[in-house]
Amino acid sequence: MTHSLSRFLSRRTLLSATVATLCLQAGVEVHAQAMWPAKPIRFVVGFPAGGSTDVMARVVGAAMAKSLGQPVVVDNRPGASGNIAASETIKSAPDGYTFMVAPISVQTANPFLFKPALNPERDLRPVASLGYAQLYLVAKKDLRAKSATELVAMAKAAPGKLSYGSGGAGTQMHLVGELFKQQANVDVVHVPYKGAAPALQDVLAGQIDYYFDPASGISHIREGRARLLAVTGSKRSPFFPDAPTLTELGIKGVELGNWFGVFAPANTPTEITVRLEREIVKAIAQPEVKQRFADLGTEPVVQDAVAFRKTIAAETKVLSTLIRERNLVVD
Repeated sequence: MTHSLSRFLSRRTLLSATVATLCLQAGVEVHAQAMWPAKPIRFVVGFPAGGSTDVMARVVGAAMAKSLGQPVVVDNRPGASGNIAASETIKSAPDGYTFMVAPISVQTANPFLFKPALNPERDLRPVASLGYAQLYLVAKKDLRAKSATELVAMAKAAPGKLSYGSGGAGTQMHLVGELFKQQANVDVVHVPYKGAAPALQDVLAGQIDYYFDPASGISHIREGRARLLAVTGSKRSPFFPDAPTLTELGIKGVELGNWFGVFAPANTPTEITVRLEREIVKAIAQPEVKQRFADLGTEPVVQDAVAFRKTIAAETKVLSTLIRERNLVVD
């Protein structure tokens, strides 16, 4: 056998072995996807147990577990407005066993607020939305203003005298509060808290004048301990149909609420994310899941990946502009 022929056969053997290895790997991957899920699924949540995001993750996860035949475990990684959970999800293997459940502010606001910023648009893939919650403009009970229009007039008459609270700098409560100030052209002092609960408590105690409630104060509104002046969004709340939207009152452009959804590491196989989307639709349709969402003041709304991306893009445009114009930065 000549040297050139031997070398040719060696190369052909190597090529054949390489092709066989790639085919085997592809076969293993296809089989793994077909068998998904073969072990517990993890939902990473960037907020403490008991909050709206955590409850939604647990309720939907429990419904999915029955259908999938595998547990769905919630892993709470609170901190940095969801950035810690996003980082944990991004660095996880894209094998269909780790997902993040989060408000979309992780993608629409965090990259513009935090330095250095993550790049969730590049590193996370939206799977589907879970639901939508309007924010409620809630005032302390004895505030002289009895409507959002009167609140604006009161703020304009005394610049810098009124105060509003939020669950912390960079939260959706804070950003909507700043958007309200911008669109109504008022000067109001922002008081950040470590969560929505302490902000609500200070509204109830009369320590601050108002805040944009993320549905945590529904029972207090219904029992008359706080006054609901208006809601954000393009339509009235199904939970408080008598409360006008800010748009109806002429304060346009304050239509943001809280969208919640499921996100996957960027390279997660499409076959798995599409299957997960179908499972989410089935879970959200269950009456007990709908009821738990209603208890949170959240409408169960599933958008598929394409529609969800459009929602995220639209909100990103609004919030990135707001953050830049008002020079909002969170360290």
